[in-house]
Amino acid sequence: MTNPVTIPIIDVAGLFSGAPDDRRAVARELRVACRDTGFFYVANHGLDRAFIAETFAQSRRFFELPAAEKEQIDLAKSPISRGYEPLGGQQLDLTAARDLKESFYLGIDRAPDDPLVVAGTPNHGPNQWPDGLAGWREHMEDAFERFSALSRVLSRGLALSLDMPEDHFAPLETDPMSILRLLRYPPHPDDAGPDQFGCGAHTDWGCLTILAQKDAEGLELRNARGEWIRARPIPDTLVINLGDMIARWTNDLYQSTPHRVINTSGGERYSIAFFHDVNYHARVECLPTCQGPDNPAKYAPILAGEHIYEMYQKTYVQGAAE
Repeated sequence: MTNPVTIPIIDVAGLFSGAPDDRRAVARELRVACRDTGFFYVANHGLDRAFIAETFAQSRRFFELPAAEKEQIDLAKSPISRGYEPLGGQQLDLTAARDLKESFYLGIDRAPDDPLVVAGTPNHGPNQWPDGLAGWREHMEDAFERFSALSRVLSRGLALSLDMPEDHFAPLETDPMSILRLLRYPPHPDDAGPDQFGCGAHTDWGCLTILAQKDAEGLELRNARGEWIRARPIPDTLVINLGDMIARWTNDLYQSTPHRVINTSGGERYSIAFFHDVNYHARVECLPTCQGPDNPAKYAPILAGEHIYEMYQKTYVQGAAE
């Protein structure tokens, strides 16, 4: 089953089944989608409609705060890029204008005595939280855990789809770098130039992204012919796309697809993105099932965290200087 722009819709209920045949059946569909588009919708994913709606409501509560309150927890005040990102705070496409969006980042909240924090591991430490929003932190921490649980289910499905043991990635996900990001896009300006986007064209950096969209369109992905096609919101589904780490792990068998956002809905656009990443010190190297005598590994091994940190520096530090 596909929508009019041929982005697959995969029923992933079988991944939650105790029957191996059910899980393998979903894995076969995942393999086709990951190989051909790198983008797909998932249905029957286990995150209920009420929870998603409440997360959007809580996101709106935050973004409706006065600018001065949001700026109290600006990303610039966090050494690990947690907290509020104002409009124009990021430039994902360095050939375009700065992104027309604002967002909020949170990850695993680590205390000063956490071993990874003590070791000075980049992007590991405490979150910043807004004041005066009763129940907000509790909901967002719960949301982080729910998205994390789903990402681990999908990770097992990806392993199966690659003819690897189902738990192949599990040891690499014990201390993940995952991030939950709340996003608000204002209406696209009528006088915007051709290089202005809500979110410039880019590929995601890590393993996989889970995206909840509200009702406003705007997300577009670039297909193999170089055409930009819309990933429209579909009720009760989530959008999944793969990042550069999975492409690297699979020797480019699986696609890390360029995508962008142009909010032409006429109103605000809200989305919720969960970036599932493995441990900072996880070694990323070509999987044995994705290479052979006629298909040698294209990429040298790398630590997952080194790549993620490099991309943060590129789109925030370098982008801010231009």
